[in-house]
Amino acid sequence: MTVSDHTLRDDQDLTEVPGVTDPDTAVDTTDDTVTDTAVDTADDPDTADLDPEGLEHAADRPLDEDAVSHPLTGDAPVEPQAPTFADLQVDPRIVQSLQDAGIERTFAIQALTLPIALVGSDLIGQARTGMGKTLGFGVPLLQRLAQDTGGRDDAGALAAGRAPRALVMVPTRELCVQVARDLTGAARYLGPVVTSVYGGRAYEPQIKALHDGVDVVVGTPGRLLDLANQGHLQLGGVKVLVLDEADEMLDLGFLPDMEKVLAMVPAVKQTMLFSATMPGPILTLARTFMNQPVHIRAEMPAEGATHRTTTQFVYRAHALDKVELLSRLLQARGRGLTMVFTRTKRTAQKVADELVERGFAAAAVHGDLGQGAREQALRAFRSGKVDVLVATDVAARGIDVEGVTHVVNFQCPEDEKIYVHRIGRTGRAGRTGIAVTLVDWDDVPRWKMINDALGLDFADPAETYSSSAHLFTDLDIPAGVTGRLPRAERTRAGLDAETVEDLGETGKRNRPARERSGPSRTGNGDAGHRDGRPEGAGRTRRRQRSDGPGRATETATEATTDRTAAPAAIAGPEATGPSDAAAPRRRRARRRTRGGGSQVSATAPAEGDATAL
Repeated sequence: MTVSDHTLRDDQDLTEVPGVTDPDTAVDTTDDTVTDTAVDTADDPDTADLDPEGLEHAADRPLDEDAVSHPLTGDAPVEPQAPTFADLQVDPRIVQSLQDAGIERTFAIQALTLPIALVGSDLIGQARTGMGKTLGFGVPLLQRLAQDTGGRDDAGALAAGRAPRALVMVPTRELCVQVARDLTGAARYLGPVVTSVYGGRAYEPQIKALHDGVDVVVGTPGRLLDLANQGHLQLGGVKVLVLDEADEMLDLGFLPDMEKVLAMVPAVKQTMLFSATMPGPILTLARTFMNQPVHIRAEMPAEGATHRTTTQFVYRAHALDKVELLSRLLQARGRGLTMVFTRTKRTAQKVADELVERGFAAAAVHGDLGQGAREQALRAFRSGKVDVLVATDVAARGIDVEGVTHVVNFQCPEDEKIYVHRIGRTGRAGRTGIAVTLVDWDDVPRWKMINDALGLDFADPAETYSSSAHLFTDLDIPAGVTGRLPRAERTRAGLDAETVEDLGETGKRNRPARERSGPSRTGNGDAGHRDGRPEGAGRTRRRQRSDGPGRATETATEATTDRTAAPAAIAGPEATGPSDAAAPRRRRARRRTRGGGSQVSATAPAEGDATAL
């Protein structure tokens, strides 16, 4: 295995400097040097042609319907010659936990990071999404905790109020829940207390968990900073720090919060940073807060950004035909769970609502939903109660679900990074997947930039409609399908079958727009309008006209009930007969004379009833 040392200066990127060293030994560099370990897998028979893999469910294991995130399970296809976790001197209790989950051999990023991380060195792991980075930092973190028994008594009980010894920072709420659950599964026989803290949930349960004592805290930067500033999260005892998906945290604007949290952590610690890309601010962060980190790439620089196991299709589609096209695409043979990505929250909810109306079991995940509704949709998606999840880009890196066979870009991504993150939801762990991108006419220039940046072969997408023959051929859609799912195939329980957990949320609403628009706004629970009219009733327009200063104002249009039941007192003393009382009042017509006065016309009531104005 060939390892190259690289010296990083402030005014340059990673430049190759010839040299060979052993990744299992300590790296001798100066304080302002970042060592970049570029691995040439072709020189090592143990890692040759090793396909990057990810942590997934076992294909033959049922999903836990009540789980917030997926349990730690494996059985993904791996290279038979890959080293096992036991071969890399991992704690036997961790090895047993992984074996119980069907995980025995390491994936590429794990095989490269574990020898360095297990000896306590700082490292930067650079790999694409879906390659198993969670165990790449999770196993060394847990092993460090197993070797450090501080804060526990002879029986292993955790002292109340114990400050965390490990901190994992992630960009999204969904990824936070997922990482915490994976760490808990891998530490089944170690017994550390792992808790997750993130926005959208009430503060009280998270504060109580911290006061009861924890070993590992997994959280998003904003909530971590809030709890630390309030004095509930004590970071003085952190010995292992992990920054997962660092470039995504940068893109979401979390860099200032990250720096504030890192400033609260002791200087003497092990830091592991994982990122798909290495933009300048992330390199600056590494120089500031890391101690001689070893930079590991799990593939060669020429390796494509997308998984080879994902088949990609790109179509130029009309905006008004996209939902119809999507509805037919969702009836393709062999389709499993499907994720549909949009650019806006409104579009995500609109597409999900339209798919539900067409008979599909769909749910939406976007920022306008409360955390309870988002987790409800994710649980329903993981358990199979819904098989179509419409999401914004906030979920592109936070959702890892086994069985996703199709990814649809309903709207063109903003750039190549978002495109890679979106289609990375399928084709994971060596499995095959299909990614379909629908490009509007206005988005063709943007797509060409994405195509050129990734070196794809879709510079001129084919003009495609829901009835195009090549669409049915490419995606194996049965002939004759329509834009509505036949009733005989509507077998999934749907989103309503999944309960919404009361999380004591902090500001976001729970229900989608289609549910909020149904109830009455009158406050009495009945459907209707603000002025008391029943739902669907027409509005009576009342226009008033003034004949001049000091003159009475008359109503031009009256309601029908007002005209047909006028009281006798209003009609005058002559209107005493039954027929007169029931008859509507006739308007008095006046005409102006040359003398400036007004004369009552013949159609007016008797002269005694006329009131001179």
